[in-house]
Amino acid sequence: MAAVGTMRVNDNGVSEAIGFMLIFGMIIVGIGLVTLYGYPLLLQQQVGADEKIMEKNMIVLQNDVKSLAYKTIPFKETSLKIGGGALTVYNSSISPSTLTIRNGTGFDYVNSFTSGELRYESVSSQTDISLQDGAVVLRRHAEPGSTMLAEPRWFYDDQTNTMVINLINMTSTNLIAKEGIGTVQMRLVGEPEYSSYQEPASTFLYLDYTPGTVQDYSVAWNNYFTKTLNMNPPTIAGSTRTYQLPTDTSRPVTLVIKKFNVEIKSI
Repeated sequence: MAAVGTMRVNDNGVSEAIGFMLIFGMIIVGIGLVTLYGYPLLLQQQVGADEKIMEKNMIVLQNDVKSLAYKTIPFKETSLKIGGGALTVYNSSISPSTLTIRNGTGFDYVNSFTSGELRYESVSSQTDISLQDGAVVLRRHAEPGSTMLAEPRWFYDDQTNTMVINLINMTSTNLIAKEGIGTVQMRLVGEPEYSSYQEPASTFLYLDYTPGTVQDYSVAWNNYFTKTLNMNPPTIAGSTRTYQLPTDTSRPVTLVIKKFNVEIKSI
């Protein structure tokens, strides 16, 4: 006599449960992959976007400083978004560098000038972007060196053998820092200081640049001095780099130095 087969009444339920578990497991794995690979990439893109926005913002602020210094506009105000970090004003007393301009006989036209700076410091990207002495420079914490994003207004006229150097001191009455949405208010303080020196032929002019011990932007400034202004590579003594200005020593030379004081009222 043949055996009679039996069927469990819940077999269909087992098939649905297995299908649900498979689909649910795929969803969990997909979410995990997105969290593991996609979210860090999204954060990295956001950090990169914040940095690019602040690069443009700092160049806008540089143009504001130019308007105050060279166009005699008394006051400038710019609203901007500060993402991924903070924008801080550092007085010249904690400036990242000093400049001395002198001749070969020991006379100082400018002695240890400190410019102060307006610095964006990003915690997420570990990057500093600084508006200092009329230039915008960038420095990454994890990498050596620095880059000049926008140059200051220095120039040499080889036709008249004239060197013009504009020095901008950025200051504030106290330490100011801002995150998020801010409005940078700045004004020109006092009258610009203007000095002109007529020197005879065979006069060598030198610039001594000493970078800061923590905020070192020497690579950016070295590239500007040697590649844009065509100065010779510097001689180095300790932390000071000495450059010879690109004037023609076979002719009389004119050195023009202008100093401007820009006060940051608020951010």
